[in-house]
Amino acid sequence: MVLLYDPTATRQAEPEKAGLKVATLSGKVVGFIDNAKPNFNHLVDDLADLLVAEYGVKQVIKRRKRSASVPAPEDIVRELADQCDVVIAGSGD
Repeated sequence: MVLLYDPTATRQAEPEKAGLKVATLSGKVVGFIDNAKPNFNHLVDDLADLLVAEYGVKQVIKRRKRSASVPAPEDIVRELADQCDVVIAGSGD
């Protein structure tokens, strides 16, 4: 028996928020979803420092998924959608 997983997303972005662009990162809150692959946490720590120091980002919120093979829990998605101006889903290795 072979177990096959469909990797496509099951959630849709809210139409009024999908595809919105920000003119600047200055004063914005940036969120990161760490997909739990090795080394992403190191990358995001350095990137967060850079975003604050060089681009005026007000705050960085980092959340970690349980595993790279599962979607982020709904509570994490909702929290970041409610609190962040920009969210970046990350990958490492």
